[in-house]
Amino acid sequence: MTDVKAPAEELYRTLALRHGVAPGASRGRGFGSDALKAEGRIFAALSNGRLLVKLPAERVKALVEAGLGEPFSTGPGRVKKEWVTIAPSSADEWMRLSEEARAYVRSQAK
Repeated sequence: MTDVKAPAEELYRTLALRHGVAPGASRGRGFGSDALKAEGRIFAALSNGRLLVKLPAERVKALVEAGLGEPFSTGPGRVKKEWVTIAPSSADEWMRLSEEARAYVRSQAK
């Protein structure tokens, strides 16, 4: 991995390749785009050029308050407490957050 900024599509493709071979991982559709799934549930997607990940509500709040993420909404007044979008940054950062999201979603499936 590298910390050089890359286009969102390239970063997401890296995640998809990595998670596509992880135990219990699959690809599908969700929130109008390609999505990565664990145990059949979405944990990450590319949404309007940003990484969309599912994390505990407190973690989402911390990322937003730190200026590292933005709340995700499926429409006016429909903010999803466990979803956050992250601007294109480094492959390492997106990989860490996607792995955190995959672990969170897998823990909910048990």
